[in-house]
This record gives sequence, C-alpha cells and structure tokens, in this order.
Amino acid sequence: MPAQVRIWLEVAHHPSFRIGGWAFVRRNAGEVSGTAGGARQIDLERTSLAAIAAALAGAEPSANVELLSASKSVLAIPDRLTAAEAGENPPEENLDLWAQASTALRRVRLVMRPAESGAPTAFAAAWADFARDRAKDKGAFTAAIPKPNLAKAGV
Repeated sequence: MPAQVRIWLEVAHHPSFRIGGWAFVRRNAGEVSGTAGGARQIDLERTSLAAIAAALAGAEPSANVELLSASKSVLAIPDRLTAAEAGENPPEENLDLWAQASTALRRVRLVMRPAESGAPTAFAAAWADFARDRAKDKGAFTAAIPKPNLAKAGV
C-alpha cells in the first residue's frame, strides 16, 4: 500500500527587499519533520517554486501526497503549469524549478487550507516569515525545523 504523506507548505515574500522564505511540515508514516529556507534577491514565483521543490523532494513516487497551503502563489502553480502545457503564457524564467514542479506536482493533490491559529498551516506560515527575515541577514539557507518546535505544529 502506498504511503500517505501530508505536507503543509507556506511562503513569505517581501517584494521591496526581494527576500523570500518558505517552510513546510511533513507527516509521513506518523513521523513529523519540517524544513525552512530562504534567499535574497528572489522573486515570489521563484520562492514558491523553490518551496514546492523542497517540500516534495525525497517523496516516494508511489506515495499518496497531499499538499496543503494557504499561499495563493503556491496554489496558483498548477494552473500556470496547465496553461503553459496548453501553450498559453509559458514561463520564461526559473525554468529549472518549473521543470521540477511540473514533474513533482503530477502525483500530488493540492488543497487550499486557511492558516488558522493552531493549525499546521499557521505554524508553517510563522516559520516562513522567520525564514524570510533570516534570509535578509544570512542570504540563501535551508535548515531543519527543530523537533521540539515541530511538537507544537498541530499535526
């Protein structure tokens, strides 16, 4: 039987400073893990694509993956992929990440989930904000969310 994987993913971007952050919490076979990352000199599209690539990296091809997010930029990616495949408005930038997203999202069910207080989406959103702020000072990074913090994710 394929594994059931649930991922809560959020992004945070500051357009004036061109800094972005993202974070996700993953529950796979009862085990909870999470990662946050960010970068400077990055646009919202690249931040969202990088977040999707990181969240879906390492997922088994046979797994049933459900990706939950309140981020409009993340939720817009599948529609943009569908339009691009139909020849409408194909991406001209971030082609490396578009290719990864196109492959990874074929086996994923994407669900809009509000970032309600105490919910995993709110937890991921707070970490995405933190990652964006950290990227402002440190530049590009990726780091695991500590296990004691993940215990408060509401998963």
